[in-house]
Amino acid sequence: MHLAVQLGNVRFDFTACATAALLFIQDCRARRYPKHVAVIPGDAHGYPRLPNERLYLEP
Repeated sequence: MHLAVQLGNVRFDFTACATAALLFIQDCRARRYPKHVAVIPGDAHGYPRLPNERLYLEP
């Protein structure tokens, strides 16, 4: 999945597996940052992996 993370005036684009992306979005919403992350439709190739993606996949 292609994720766009907006921090101030800077946008970061990442790719992540669906499970990690959904857990990352849930974590952002729980911390009251729902508007800072968006899933972008289309191809996610060429973007770096979500930093620490594996932390969202481990128990």
